[in-house]
Amino acid sequence: MSTMPAMEAKISAGVYGLGRFGSFWAKELAKHGFSVIGYGRSAKTAPEGVLLGSEDEVLSCSVLFYCVSISSFSEVLDRTGSRIADHTVVMDTCSVKLYPAKLMREKLPKQVQCIATHPMFGPDSGKNGIAGLPLVISGVRCDDETLQRWVEEFKRWDLKVLQMSCDQHDREAAWSQGITHFIGRTLSELTLGETELATTGYKTLLTVMQQTCNDPLQLFYDLQRYNPYARQMRMSLKEALDTVMDALQKQEEVR
Repeated sequence: MSTMPAMEAKISAGVYGLGRFGSFWAKELAKHGFSVIGYGRSAKTAPEGVLLGSEDEVLSCSVLFYCVSISSFSEVLDRTGSRIADHTVVMDTCSVKLYPAKLMREKLPKQVQCIATHPMFGPDSGKNGIAGLPLVISGVRCDDETLQRWVEEFKRWDLKVLQMSCDQHDREAAWSQGITHFIGRTLSELTLGETELATTGYKTLLTVMQQTCNDPLQLFYDLQRYNPYARQMRMSLKEALDTVMDALQKQEEVR
């Protein structure tokens, strides 16, 4: 049982980026007792329980979550990093970890504490609640007390909190999330649909395809580009497919 105190009530949380995931994450923060301010360049309304604020208001909150695409993160930090308040704890929510951690170390002011996180769920997988779902957390530049306070806070949400290095995350994610998105997008190139002959396995494949394709296409590209282990995953997958195709070819030749 942890002895770390819970977060004080109504701590201010800023969410930078109110796209599909950012809006979802902002609502979760509000549900768990945070006073949430959200900002999005094109946002006209805020999610339930969230105040729509200016860029500077979000950057001055006690904790700031960047919910932007991996490929835009560098430009966003260039534009906003110098205006972040000294007391603010900054977290990314990107689906790769080595790349955004490097950007935060390089582009954020030295006095600003930063933590890498990856909530491994979203609006689809979390639509019925997030209890039991995994969240990866890794200190980038922060003191142990701050990191552990956030570990305990996410555990309070009943999340499965996984502390690991950014490198370990990317190695494992290439073979879990990366391969799932790759297969889902590949299946979407086929004309698959509902059929009376659908087996449980086939329905599972359709679910994988639908969930991955509900995410922005840019996320798929970013997962493959910015995870340094994704290319090896793709090459290994191709080799495995070639092995199976060769085996089938040999069986046909036997006939």
